[in-house]
Amino acid sequence: MKTIDQLLDEGVNGKRVFVRADLNVPLADGQITDDGRIRAVLPTVQALTGAGAKVVVASHLGRPKGAPDPAFSLLPAAERLGELLGEPVAFAQDTVGPAAHAAVDGLEPGQVAVVENLRFNPGETSKDDAERGTFADALAALADVYVGDGFGAVHRKHASVYDLPARLPHYAGHLIATEVGVLRKLTDDVQRPYAVVLGGAKVSDKLGVIDNLLEKADRILIGGGMVFTFLKAKGYEVGASMLQEDQIPVVQEYLKRAGEKDVEFVLPVDVVVSGGFPDLKAKEATHPDVVPADAIPAGQMGLDIGPATAELYATKLADARTIFWNGPMGVFEHPDYADGTRAVAQALLDSPAFTVVGGGDSAAAVRLLGFDENAYGHISTGGGASLEYLEGKTLPGLAALED
Repeated sequence: MKTIDQLLDEGVNGKRVFVRADLNVPLADGQITDDGRIRAVLPTVQALTGAGAKVVVASHLGRPKGAPDPAFSLLPAAERLGELLGEPVAFAQDTVGPAAHAAVDGLEPGQVAVVENLRFNPGETSKDDAERGTFADALAALADVYVGDGFGAVHRKHASVYDLPARLPHYAGHLIATEVGVLRKLTDDVQRPYAVVLGGAKVSDKLGVIDNLLEKADRILIGGGMVFTFLKAKGYEVGASMLQEDQIPVVQEYLKRAGEKDVEFVLPVDVVVSGGFPDLKAKEATHPDVVPADAIPAGQMGLDIGPATAELYATKLADARTIFWNGPMGVFEHPDYADGTRAVAQALLDSPAFTVVGGGDSAAAVRLLGFDENAYGHISTGGGASLEYLEGKTLPGLAALED
C-alpha cells in the first residue's frame, strides 16, 4: 500500500487529487454536533494543499436513497472544513455533473473543492459492478490521483472506495495509514495483558469480533444493552431490558469457549435500572435505582452498568498493556446513565496501556463527556470498519489501495 508520503515525494503541484474522506458527521437541525471526522482528514488535505495540489474532497453523509436529499447535503461539512483550514472551500451542488466540473476546473494549486454527497448517485452503493463502474468512471474524470482517507467507509464495496482506486494512481492518506498501523497493534503485535471492552446496543453487532477476539484477548469486559443477552444466557432475569433471545445459544457457546481458552469474560455485578427509556432531549432527572445484576426486577430496564461494576472494570483495566474499547456502557447521552461510560473512559486514561477507542458512539462519548481525546493512544474514526478488521475480514477499501 503506497502512502501519501510517497505521493508527496513524487510531486503533486498542479495535479487534481481526489480525496475520499469520511465527512459523515452527525447533524441536528442542520448543525454539526461532532466535527471529529472532519478534523481527522485535515492532515491529509493540508499536506496536499501545501504541496500545491488541487484537492477534490468527496464523502457520503447518512443514508439517502440514491437521489439528492437536502437533509443529507454535505454543505455544512464543507463549510466546517473551510473554517478548520482557514481558507474558503468551493462547494459543488452535484457530484459528477456540471457544478462539480466547474468547481474543480476553477481550482488553483493549493485550493480545495468539496463535491456533494456521493450517495446522491445510485451508482455509489450499487451492488451491480457495471453501475458502480460507470459512476467510478465519472468520478475519475475529476482527478489525476486518488487518495483514500475515509477509514469509516473502507468496509464498504462502494464506487468511491473500491472501484475508483483501480482507475487512478492510488495512495493511502495519513488517516488510513494511521488507522491500519493501530489495528495491527491490536492483532499482530499485541502487548499483554490485552483487555477488550465491548458495549453498545445489540450483541448481534459484536458476535464476529467476539469470536475472533476469543483467540487473541486475555479478558473481555461487556456492557451496554448487549450485556443483558449475556446475563440471560447465565440464567438471570433481565426485566424489561434490551434482549436478543435468538442470540442466547451463541452467547452461551462463547462463554463456554472463553472458559476453555482461559479468556476472562467479565460481566456486570450491578446495573442501573429505570421503568423506561429516558427522554434524551429533555434530559430530565429519572431517579434510577441500582440493583444486583442477577436481580433485575420485572418491568425495570437496565440502562447502565452500576457503580460496583464500574469499579470492577477499572480494576480489570489497570494492569493491561493494550486496551481496545468499542461501545458505551449505557445510555451515556443522559446524565443519569453516563457514569459507567465515564468510568471506562477514565480507566483507559489511568492505565499505562496503549489505548484505542474504537470509533462510533465510544468516540462521541469521549467528546461529549469532556475527556481530552488527545490523551488516548488512538481514537478511531470508523467503528464498523475497526470491528470488521478485528474480525479478520478483508476490507474492500483497503484491498483496493494495495498494489
